[in-house]
Amino acid sequence: MKKLINSPDTLLAESLAGFGAVHADIVNVNLDPMFVTRKDAPRAGKVALISGGGTGHEPMHAGFVGMGMLDAACPGQVFTSPTPDQMIAAMEAVDGGAGILLIVKNYAGDVMNFEMAAEMASGPVETVLTNDDEAVEESTHSQGRRGVAATVIVEKIVGAAAERGGDLASLKALGDAVNAASGTMGVALTSCTVPAAGLPTFTLAEDEMEMGIGIHGEPGRRRVAMMTASAIAEEIVGAIVDDVKLASGEEVLLLVNGMGGTPLLELYGLYDAAARVAKGHGLTITRSLVGNYCTSLEMAGASITLTRLDAERTALWDAPVRTAAFHWG
Repeated sequence: MKKLINSPDTLLAESLAGFGAVHADIVNVNLDPMFVTRKDAPRAGKVALISGGGTGHEPMHAGFVGMGMLDAACPGQVFTSPTPDQMIAAMEAVDGGAGILLIVKNYAGDVMNFEMAAEMASGPVETVLTNDDEAVEESTHSQGRRGVAATVIVEKIVGAAAERGGDLASLKALGDAVNAASGTMGVALTSCTVPAAGLPTFTLAEDEMEMGIGIHGEPGRRRVAMMTASAIAEEIVGAIVDDVKLASGEEVLLLVNGMGGTPLLELYGLYDAAARVAKGHGLTITRSLVGNYCTSLEMAGASITLTRLDAERTALWDAPVRTAAFHWG
């Protein structure tokens, strides 16, 4: 294992300290317990949005803390859920008196710990559970479909609505609707290596890829021979269109997300392939995003997400945002 770290035991704290120093104009970092808040939290009268999960998926979630997205993020150890005490401390730090919305990816540890924290909260709390992964119905980490890259889209759209003053019930409904309007599937060309383990999570032959991989290295639909970008896009986009029931003439957001070890040269090429397939289904791509947003350490691979848009969702996507990972408007 070759990684630019001092020790697996100190990696998270040192990474968070560096993140906080670089983005001190946007966030505050608390190291005991560990959580990240937007610089101007709490915002009186605003519903507070909190997410979190194991690290190793950067910039998710700390990179999405700031104006127009999350109020706080709780990072766990690599691929490990944060603990309820982190979540409770984060809630207390950002509670503006209008309630708290938790955005939780569908993994057993995340769901359990966020539920425990919600039960101990002093004020009203609602939860949006993201489960956009088309690859499998059951996995080693979740009951039902896993929450993956569409979580980024949920956090942006709901974050913009919260910034505009949306109430807790309407924000939960919006988050649930955006999640239901989204589908994602990923492919892996290599494994990744969790620092504490020191060995690759799985192995692939030089001529193999995993179709439908999870962001922790969980198995996908099947292991197959290497495919072209066009063939990958054909299978993934077709699966999403069928499951989300996207109809010809609808507007969509197309996200091509890197898993951490794939260069932009390839990601843009995969976007080109996915866009051609989507247009072949009669879809109109009105918003696009390409880059590393929901990663799996240094895994080579990518995921494709399609989200059905309407006028409201498009306006909220376009709304101003200022976080470490997103900055526009």
